[in-house]
Amino acid sequence: MALTKEEKQAIIKKFAKNDKDTGSTEVQIAILTEEIKQLTEHAKEHIHDYHSKRGLLMKVGHRRSLLKYLAKKDIQSYREVVKKLGLRK
Repeated sequence: MALTKEEKQAIIKKFAKNDKDTGSTEVQIAILTEEIKQLTEHAKEHIHDYHSKRGLLMKVGHRRSLLKYLAKKDIQSYREVVKKLGLRK
């Protein structure tokens, strides 16, 4: 259910600002988005798995906080990340 090392590296490579960047806000949002997608699929199959649902809601809240921070700090970067991930329509 967790992201594999290869998947995480691919996400980091796509959203990193430079080759040493592994923890910028953009990268964290992208990783959380992928984890949220996986947990959503899991929750659809396992309706009574409340522990995972709680984890999903916590990740959604964390991503929301990071997005809010990024919007305040760098609106252009926020718009790029949202567009790449397809979060807003």
